[in-house]
Amino acid sequence: MKFTQTTLDKIEAILDEAEYVLRYERGNFQSGYCILEQKKVVVLNKFLQLEGRISTLIDLVPQLNVNPDEFSPEVRRTYNDVLEKHALIQAENEKKGGTVDQLTVDGLTS
Repeated sequence: MKFTQTTLDKIEAILDEAEYVLRYERGNFQSGYCILEQKKVVVLNKFLQLEGRISTLIDLVPQLNVNPDEFSPEVRRTYNDVLEKHALIQAENEKKGGTVDQLTVDGLTS
């Protein structure tokens, strides 16, 4: 996958259509993000670079309580791509014992 602004925009559209507010803030983040589930707010570390933002969102999106049937076709396609990549990264992570940020996320359509 190319870590481009377009890819980030497509992943951010998932949160937008799921009615989550995505904010980039500074703070003490263990994992690069914080989910405030009751308010549907996702806070990402604003100091993450583009690659870190994309990797973090790929790790985060599967944890959100969303209904993909309500997504537009393009966003649903991106959502399914993110779920597939997350599963592949999880499998690689278990084999290698690394973290998501250490592994590549190749293959997500951009």
